[in-house]
Amino acid sequence: MSFNPVLAFFLSFIPGVGHFYVNRKVRGFLYGIGAVGPVLIGIFGTFMVGYDDPLFIGFIFAFFVVVINVLDMIIFLLRNNKHNQNQHVIQTEEGQVLSVRTDDSDRFFTIILSFIPGLGHFQLGLINRGLTFLIGFFGLGTMVVFISAFTNQGAFMVFLGILPIIWVYNMFDAVQLVGKKLRGEKIEDKTIIEDFEETRREQGRKSKTLATVLAIFPGAGHLYLGLQKRGIQLMAAFLFAIYILDVLRLSLFLFLIPIIWFYSFFDALQKVSKHGEEELEDVPVVSYIVNHQKWVGIGLITLGLYYLMVNVVLPTVGPMVSRVFNFDIQYFYYTYFQGTIICILLIGGGLKLMVGSKKRKENDAK
Repeated sequence: MSFNPVLAFFLSFIPGVGHFYVNRKVRGFLYGIGAVGPVLIGIFGTFMVGYDDPLFIGFIFAFFVVVINVLDMIIFLLRNNKHNQNQHVIQTEEGQVLSVRTDDSDRFFTIILSFIPGLGHFQLGLINRGLTFLIGFFGLGTMVVFISAFTNQGAFMVFLGILPIIWVYNMFDAVQLVGKKLRGEKIEDKTIIEDFEETRREQGRKSKTLATVLAIFPGAGHLYLGLQKRGIQLMAAFLFAIYILDVLRLSLFLFLIPIIWFYSFFDALQKVSKHGEEELEDVPVVSYIVNHQKWVGIGLITLGLYYLMVNVVLPTVGPMVSRVFNFDIQYFYYTYFQGTIICILLIGGGLKLMVGSKKRKENDAK
């Protein structure tokens, strides 16, 4: 029976369907029952006992069945690839007869291996390019998890959102390169950065594509374009907002994080569109900070005093005050004092904005 190996692979993500497609009906039936059955039993068990543990266990079991189902399909396709490809014979000048795989086989193996970033490029003989994707994907994931665990700040896990972007680009790049190879075009083993730098040298300016990709991380695209002040401010605002809102448990203001991200991303896109056509000015997002560095220093000192109180003074003095005065100062601080300070700062900022707006209107009237 002839079948399309790529279609068979993708159908295998639906438990049993891929195996039915390649005429492995018994396995297809077992995998289908093995994936759907535990979920149905878990739903029934949840209704019977009144809590979600049976359903959770059912989903876990079904997930492992799906994984085994896909791995079984991959092993089957690798072992039987000679039945899914046409081979043609080439006779050399020396009289040797060579059997060559067809294009479909090369494309199939590249796509399959590309599900792990970098391996598809290894299949094409592009070691350096493959290492770029492999190290970039797993290195970033490891770094983010390590920093989150080391600092005990789960907010840093948001940067794992970059991994799907790397994965999709890896798949797209591998498919594009295998297409070039099958058309007889020469493919060079260059890293992505070398590609972008080569484009920049040819165009005489920095790569707009790389700037757009870097813009995914707030401030990075601006820094690449040479807008140091603007890029540093946006990057610092994004990271500082995540850290402060997590430390102070201000979940009410978490909406600020996507606002900063979208502002940075679309601002970078605007700068990219103007790059090469007009000179870009490195104008800070908040010029007040640049012109009033004294207040920045005061803010840093205040932040240092805050951490000194939370990490040193309260743990040291708190137990003594509790024993002598029977007053839990730590509970009072975390329950009332911290929230009160935040409210005062918000009210003070609002009053300052109102007064400033009133003064501007009076000046405009004059």
